Amino acid sequence: MEEQKLKAIAIGVNTKDRDNDFEYGMLELKGLAEARHMDVVGEFTQNMQRPDHVHYLGKGKIDELIPLIEEWEADVIISNDELSPSQIRVLEKKLELRVMDRTMLILDIFAERAKTREAQLQVEVAQLQYMLPRLIGRRESLGRQGGGSGLANRGAGETKLELDRRRIEDRITALRKELDSLVELRSTQRKQRKKSGIPVVSLVGYTNAGKSTTMNAFIERFHQNNDKQVFEKDMLFATLETSVRNITLPDQKSFLLTDTVGFVNKLPHQLVKAFRSTLEEVVEADLIIHVVDLADPHHDTMMDVTDKTLEDIGVGDTPILYAFNKADLVGGDIPRVEQGGVYYSAKQRIGIEELLGEVKKQIFGDYKTCTMLIPYDQGQLISYFNQQATVLETEYDEKGTILKVECRESDAERYRDYIIA
Repeated sequence: MEEQKLKAIAIGVNTKDRDNDFEYGMLELKGLAEARHMDVVGEFTQNMQRPDHVHYLGKGKIDELIPLIEEWEADVIISNDELSPSQIRVLEKKLELRVMDRTMLILDIFAERAKTREAQLQVEVAQLQYMLPRLIGRRESLGRQGGGSGLANRGAGETKLELDRRRIEDRITALRKELDSLVELRSTQRKQRKKSGIPVVSLVGYTNAGKSTTMNAFIERFHQNNDKQVFEKDMLFATLETSVRNITLPDQKSFLLTDTVGFVNKLPHQLVKAFRSTLEEVVEADLIIHVVDLADPHHDTMMDVTDKTLEDIGVGDTPILYAFNKADLVGGDIPRVEQGGVYYSAKQRIGIEELLGEVKKQIFGDYKTCTMLIPYDQGQLISYFNQQATVLETEYDEKGTILKVECRESDAERYRDYIIA
């Protein structure tokens, strides 16, 4: 039997400083609720200069909301903003209903989708960090007076609060210790990749923009192996774990392609902090492909959010290639390449070659063509260049093998003694 969905009412405060994206924020909140298996039965908003610091909504609006809860048979209220512990407590008391905020929704979705041990640890740390300051909101219900030695001026509830806080802090410490060992492993893997000299290309973008579909299109084009494909689905936060695939091209050039968690507006800072080690894959990339869902009417907002998140995690001068996905849904000729961007469709596999062409221009710009004379007793170098470079011509001379190769500048420098032209 299909689990019955909770009925939710989405609430939000439209402040003057965000008129442009408020409507989209509420639309996205509904998407997050659906991803959390909720059915949004109604929306309730208020225009204010700033949310009420006690009730979030104004007192009069709360009175208007109460009869709607019964009319819409709602089970839960979801807020478009992160609420303080006291705001949640006041709203729950007045509305007699469970209240969740946007941060809780995102954390719950991440908790449900996390599959690897690292992702599960990262999410649990973020959840506990969110929960810790909110324990104070339970002080009243725990505040029964207690007696006995050492408790003369303290309620039993306050003591329980301190115990709960200590347990959470201890759990966070234990989780971080385990996470540190996984982070160290990831860091070692990154160092090994850097040492190998293989360029790293990282896919970033708003959640559900088509990053995993783009990655699979590359894998399908150059690897017949289906077990290399990554999970893709038309839903928010389908991917939480970082996938790394080696893409080897017909001319023997290769690069590592990484796909990581998608971004979203007001991504909880606890999550950004917890997933920092995962996001470092992006920071250390040689090229970033910013995948944009061109068919979404709010794609400009999504691009701004992604750019801001990249800035927040410390992406500096890394080149960015804009990949405008789902371009087949908005009309116009595709595939096409315009300054700084490729218009393509990952799902329809249209424009993958053009996207690859732009990637190659960015990451293989340091390749040069040269002619080498390799003595016959250095046969291992012939094997090396066949594997690591593109051999354009081969001739045999009495002194050795003459190779015309397209190779990395670092290899040309390393074996410059063999270069004859």
